[in-house]
Amino acid sequence: MFIDTVPEDQATGAVAEMYQQDREGWGFLPSFTQAFSHRPDVFGTWRQLISSIAGQMDRRRFELATLAAARALRSDCCSVAHGKFLTRFYDEDTVRQIAIDPHQAGLEAVDVALMSFAEKVARAPASVTGRDIETLKELGLSDRDIFDVVLAVGARCFFATVIEAVGVTPEADLADTLDPDLLGVLLVGRSAAS
Repeated sequence: MFIDTVPEDQATGAVAEMYQQDREGWGFLPSFTQAFSHRPDVFGTWRQLISSIAGQMDRRRFELATLAAARALRSDCCSVAHGKFLTRFYDEDTVRQIAIDPHQAGLEAVDVALMSFAEKVARAPASVTGRDIETLKELGLSDRDIFDVVLAVGARCFFATVIEAVGVTPEADLADTLDPDLLGVLLVGRSAAS
């Protein structure tokens, strides 16, 4: 990481609470949590935002949209984490194929379109057209579903930008649980380059 953070053994108050909550939730203290040690209030707001968004979406579709956005943003941390989360719904070989090319992964057409849309929103939101929205509607998504995808991608843009800009790298505790072939496909940014 490019910035110094509050060491866990020196954390007090809101930072200590933030560290404890994420250590309990993840089974280790993520470096992205430590990156927010200078602004635990922002991290708390982030948690509320992403919880509100994800809590109203089908979790599998949330993860598909998030993975597509993370890859478009070239965020290794987010790509690895959400690739891992997708293994709750698919085997690792399928997640690998989803990461390589969702069109060839055996997904339903609506899920492929959702991922393509999420990628487009992450890369160039001003390029989204009414036709993009109509395509999703024709595949069965409602206006609310589509807006939820936009919210998920917008939130991912914030988080990925912050953690990538301060040099957070994928968690070894998480990466080590993945098949090396899958991990290699999920690394799309700085870690892949090195």
